[in-house]
This record gives sequence, structure tokens and C-alpha cells, in this order.
Amino acid sequence: MKKASAGTTEAKAKFTKAIEEARAGAQALGKEAQVKAGEYKEQLAARSSDWVVEAKDMAGQAKVRAGDLAKDGKAKTSDAIASLGKIVADNAGTIDDKLGTRYGDYARTAARTMQETAAKIESKDLGELGDDAKEFVRKSPGLAIGIAAFAGFVLSRVFKGSASSD
Repeated sequence: MKKASAGTTEAKAKFTKAIEEARAGAQALGKEAQVKAGEYKEQLAARSSDWVVEAKDMAGQAKVRAGDLAKDGKAKTSDAIASLGKIVADNAGTIDDKLGTRYGDYARTAARTMQETAAKIESKDLGELGDDAKEFVRKSPGLAIGIAAFAGFVLSRVFKGSASSD
């Protein structure tokens, strides 16, 4: 029986040693996993900060581009209004001859108003124009909706016409 007891003791010792080695291995794997997780976390943090910088840079570029487009649009709008005013003023004499001086005076007044409006648009910065638009919408929401609908209709016709002519 001593042999069986010695064999059992030896087996228990080997089993205990195997369990201890397994625990040590599991602890080592756990520590290695924590180290790897920390490395991945640092890499992700570095990449995400790069992405944030890139996103901010793109947003800045978009803001500059939008500002440039808005300035170009403002200049084109004021030029178009001034040109239309000049055309109306140039034709006021013809209106005098065909319809009478009263209608010619209306045309001159309209032309003067258009040219003054173009000058006002040109002299204001984009922020002031935005504030003016907000104030106009607050004072006359129905008229603002009507103007927006008309402008949308005209733009759709312009783009539809240019698309079908291509």
C-alpha cells in the first residue's frame, strides 16, 4: 500500500505542479494581453487624434471655401442688380416715348433703387447681409416664403433648361 500511497502522492504533486504552471501561464497571458491592449489603446489614441486634426483642417478649408463662394455670390448678385438697373435706366427714354413720361419716371425710380440696392449689398459684409435677411424674414415671413418659392422655381427652370441643352 505504501507504493500506491507513494504513487498517489507523486500524482498529486505532479497535478498540483501542473495547476500551478497553468495558473502562472494564465497570469503571464493576462499580463501580456494587458500590455497588448495598452499598446493598441495608445495606437488608437494616436490615430484618433490624427483624425481629429484632419477633420478640423477639412472643416477649416470648407469654411474658407464657403466664405469665398459667398463673397463671389454677393459680388455677382450686386453686379447683376446694378446691370439690370442700368438696362432699365437706359430704356427709360424709350418708355417715355411709348407709354408716357409717368411710366418713364417709374422706370428711372426703379433703376435708381436697383443701383442703390446693389451699392448697399456691395458695401455690407456677409454677416450684415445674413442679419438683414433674418430681420426681413421675421418682419415678412409670407413674403419671404413667396420669394424663396419663386427663386426655387426660377432656379429649377434654369438648371432644367441647361441640363436638357447638354
